[in-house]
Amino acid sequence: MKKIVISTGGGDAPGLNAVIYAVVHAASSRGWEVYGSRQGYMGLLDTDELVRLTIKDVAEITSTGGTILGSTNKGNPFAMPVENIAGDIQIRDVSDRVMKNFLRMGFFCHIAVGGDGSLEIAHKFAVEKGMNVIGVPKTIDNDLEATQLSFGFDTAVSTATEALDKLHSTAKSHDRVMVVEVMGRDSGWIAMNSGISGGADVILIPEIPFDMDLVCQKINDNQLHEKHYAIVVVAEGARAKDHEVMTKGDGEIGRSEKILGGIGRWVAEEICQRTGKDTRSLVLGHLQRGGSPTTFDRLLALRFGATAVRLAEEENFDHMVALSGEDMIAVPLEQAIKCRKKVPIDGDKVLTAREIGICLGG
Repeated sequence: MKKIVISTGGGDAPGLNAVIYAVVHAASSRGWEVYGSRQGYMGLLDTDELVRLTIKDVAEITSTGGTILGSTNKGNPFAMPVENIAGDIQIRDVSDRVMKNFLRMGFFCHIAVGGDGSLEIAHKFAVEKGMNVIGVPKTIDNDLEATQLSFGFDTAVSTATEALDKLHSTAKSHDRVMVVEVMGRDSGWIAMNSGISGGADVILIPEIPFDMDLVCQKINDNQLHEKHYAIVVVAEGARAKDHEVMTKGDGEIGRSEKILGGIGRWVAEEICQRTGKDTRSLVLGHLQRGGSPTTFDRLLALRFGATAVRLAEEENFDHMVALSGEDMIAVPLEQAIKCRKKVPIDGDKVLTAREIGICLGG
């Protein structure tokens, strides 16, 4: 009997449980056993954290947010934060231990569900340790170039759009400018999609460094047209011209990426000072990661999970499942993690935003 292990790494996203559900059902139909590794690779570091997954175990989880296996942003086995005898935290390479447990448990394939960071780790295991790996793309930022869409994105955009819809009424009641900071890191997909759909006056994205003079001009123009409030959507990775991207520091030990944030508050303060308008800022933050996945994300996640098992059966390892048009395809992991997908500044969404009167700051 073949045995596979599935892990969910990086930030959580609506649809993770649907992937697990599909993997368990597709594998069980082939007579395979499925195990889940808790908290990313922790189950492969300590086999007490491995959990057997049966069809009964995953019943009715497709509609729930989060992941029943848990996840982590600081679980890279090639650079794992480990506490020594003195209580100090050291960064150690424990990848050999992971591979040893993988082989000892008799797994023939690891299905790694994650974003670019998690998939880079999976690719490293495939190349350097010989692990049979299949990747499943997971990112609410929709920034993986190799797949047309990733699950979690649609839900995150829906959450942000709903928030913008509600902010219109309170902004209008008080003649305020509401600045909303959304996730996305170096890509502006969430800001662009929710901003257009949610009737924003201004959308600021990482792909277009913005000029505060143009932003304030748009808000003042609203006044001339008897609109005394405004909605401004800012991607967390957006930056003003001649400024750096704002961060909150390096974050926790074992986390490679800097934590972005603070641009929404800065934009709000600049608007208040330059226009005199009553201005408030709001960070949606992890609201965008939570909640039940939309119908689109559930279906996409189920398709990803089922396809991952098919790739495992075909022994098409060191590849990632990807959506291409209406089809599911296999993309080499090396290619999948090569670059991040950006909002094309001459694309239809940017053109649409400009033509319906939305200011992009540049």
